[in-house]
Amino acid sequence: MGIRKILTDKDPALHKVCRPVENFDRKLHKLLDDMAETLEEANGVGLAAPQVGILRRVVIVDTGEEILELVNPTLLETSGEQVGAEGCLSVPGKYGLVKRPNVAKVRAQDRNGDWYEVEGEELIARCFCHELDHLDGIVYTQVMDRYLTDEELEEY
Repeated sequence: MGIRKILTDKDPALHKVCRPVENFDRKLHKLLDDMAETLEEANGVGLAAPQVGILRRVVIVDTGEEILELVNPTLLETSGEQVGAEGCLSVPGKYGLVKRPNVAKVRAQDRNGDWYEVEGEELIARCFCHELDHLDGIVYTQVMDRYLTDEELEEY
């Protein structure tokens, strides 16, 4: 395993639409393992493959209980609404006010190509939506209402 460099929002790779994963092989497994190690090192909640320079539809999310590996994910359903502070490992030190669903259900493949569904609420729903946006070349700064001040951030 290895820690990969996280690209910043100025990198053009972060603004491209990712291609689906077709090969569920050692290369994909290494990417997922490296992404998990990179996420842990960066103390983040989620990481998308384009953030480490790989334009494939791959996301990992740390639920606090497990690391979810979402390959070729699609958002199936959303409900409710939440507005809150959102940050990104590719936009270090800045946070914005972003409206997201309060519940999100995702269908994805695991590292072996098997399909499954998972639902998340609150922070995990926010993370699902944020990371899936990355796969379509969208960084949260493009959908936020505005940046938060330091005082506002302390309240969150």
